[in-house]
Amino acid sequence: MDDQDALTTFLRSRRDKLTPGQVGLPDHGQRRVPGLRRGEVAALAGVSIEYYTRLERGNLRGVSDSVLDALSTALRLDDTERMHLHDLARTAGTPGSRAGQRARPAVRASLTRIIEGMPGLPAFVMNNRLDTLAANALGRALYAEMLDDPAFKSNVVRFAFFSPAARRFYPDWDRMARFAVGALRVEQGRRPHDPELSTLIGDLTAGSETFRTMWGSHDVYVFRDTTKRLNHPVVGDLVLDQETLGLPDESGLNVVVYSAPPGSAAAKSLRLLAGESTPD
Repeated sequence: MDDQDALTTFLRSRRDKLTPGQVGLPDHGQRRVPGLRRGEVAALAGVSIEYYTRLERGNLRGVSDSVLDALSTALRLDDTERMHLHDLARTAGTPGSRAGQRARPAVRASLTRIIEGMPGLPAFVMNNRLDTLAANALGRALYAEMLDDPAFKSNVVRFAFFSPAARRFYPDWDRMARFAVGALRVEQGRRPHDPELSTLIGDLTAGSETFRTMWGSHDVYVFRDTTKRLNHPVVGDLVLDQETLGLPDESGLNVVVYSAPPGSAAAKSLRLLAGESTPD
């Protein structure tokens, strides 16, 4: 799918999700196709139907941020979807651009020291493709099933969709998987010409019907702070708080840290797992 097709499909998927009643328009009975009509979106955004049709077909020449914001409001986009629309417009508006293509960023020694300096917390360095580039000892023990098997290439999404153990490891598997797929959608909008991302999406699409279905929804997601439920083969159920700290540079790397409230069952399990992960 090229950049203009990605924009077209995203806009169509968002208007297909809405009903006239959700946006304050009269509903005159059953429609032949779901969602809003182009003319209704155009009216809500304050543009002509001809102009909106041109935009939905991927012709972004001269489109302003204010028009994109008006479309975002008309389509009831949340903050992540709004950001994604701007990303898609940027790449679709520069035909032939290789925006976002770059070499795999190196993990600086200082980042490794930071995560290794937190021995009581599982900590990782990850990129926006959800590759785990570095992990401390407790992080490696927590995600051993993923990190020890080269088939998953230390990638969270490969593990989620290709490992038989993933649905046990993630009790909220469906929620986690949809979030992960949505995060890849955001990354594709930012860097559509990233060859490693294209390979990852291609492998997942070819190997998992469930991934294909979720990918086809065009939903987007950004990982921030969240609660992660895990079922570890050694210590059992864990409920952990996850913080994702983006680096203030162009590397696209994040430091991901899990923690548990003092005295909680999860904190005790992490201490046990830390003992399991301590070298003899």
